Amino acid sequence: MRVLVAMSGGVDSSVAAARLVQAGHDVVGVHLALSQDPQATRESARGCCSLEDSADARRVCDKLGIPFYVWDFSDRFKAEVIDNFVWSYEHGETPNPCLRCNEKIKFAALLERAVALGFDAIATGHYATIDEDGNLRRSVDPLKDQSYVLGVLTRDELDKCIFPVGDTEKPQIREEAAAFGFATAQKPDSYDICFIPDGNTQAFLGRSIGMRPGIVRDQDGTELKEHDGAFQYTIGQRRGLNLRVPAQDGKPRYVTDVDATTGTVTVGPREALKVWQIDADRLKVLHPAMQGEFAANVQIRAHGGVVACHARVEGNSMHLELETPLEGVARGQAAVLYLPDPDGRGDVVLGSGTICGTSSVQP
Repeated sequence: MRVLVAMSGGVDSSVAAARLVQAGHDVVGVHLALSQDPQATRESARGCCSLEDSADARRVCDKLGIPFYVWDFSDRFKAEVIDNFVWSYEHGETPNPCLRCNEKIKFAALLERAVALGFDAIATGHYATIDEDGNLRRSVDPLKDQSYVLGVLTRDELDKCIFPVGDTEKPQIREEAAAFGFATAQKPDSYDICFIPDGNTQAFLGRSIGMRPGIVRDQDGTELKEHDGAFQYTIGQRRGLNLRVPAQDGKPRYVTDVDATTGTVTVGPREALKVWQIDADRLKVLHPAMQGEFAANVQIRAHGGVVACHARVEGNSMHLELETPLEGVARGQAAVLYLPDPDGRGDVVLGSGTICGTSSVQP
């Protein structure tokens, strides 16, 4: 099989490529250049698409004796990920840019070019597995499971994907990389938003959106302070509110709603964060069970908890009624549905939707 491996420059994709070479596949490594500034090395950040990451990926491919290329997706990355990130915050959403990058760049764009060039599949270092029936499942390593960020793929895309390291726990992957002699063996995991290397998201959004003054209100309508932009607040936020006026009960207050249209940010007690119902659109269906009404588990963050729910899918939208409330649920997040471990081999990903509404009313 001719396989294109997305080489991030990290330990996981390094071992993924090595395993495929050992299995006898015709392997080619590719690093995705996503920055429009080719001199941006981001040495102080832990990303996955800098010049130093590219150099690390090249050294791994040289050691494996496989071809290595750098593909420039910077224009598409700006349009599909960075501009979308700004648009989402501008409209009161809380997006996940890494999830969006997986959806639009690391799979859709990469697969499009790979198939055009005659590759049979693409492989990445994501921690997830695909069973013999083509179902996407959680990784063997629950601490590194990345099935959530893969829940935004389409069925056609998933059919052309390979995840060589998903059946192994992370410490073993590092040991394997060291045995291969890869310099990436002890490289830290990536976690930064790669296009905000200094980590100051608010400053980045301020430059991109501009200051738009508004009001922070209590749930009873009391005006507490003015702000410079609703994008500075996210649902569930507690720190950095600087309200100065304490709540009557003396307890902390949290952001419970962000109305980007009016610039109004609402705060309230933690109890007000509880969400019992979720509406989502822009569905991605990965399993035939994701239709009509059914029971499932839902996860709304990459490393968040999972709760049972009753799901109803109608066309390109779905409604979820939760058995246990979730906190800090925001528009723009992905709700990924799972079939709880049906056979002792891990949860099955059914699909996902983008959260567009919530309700605190218990069903």
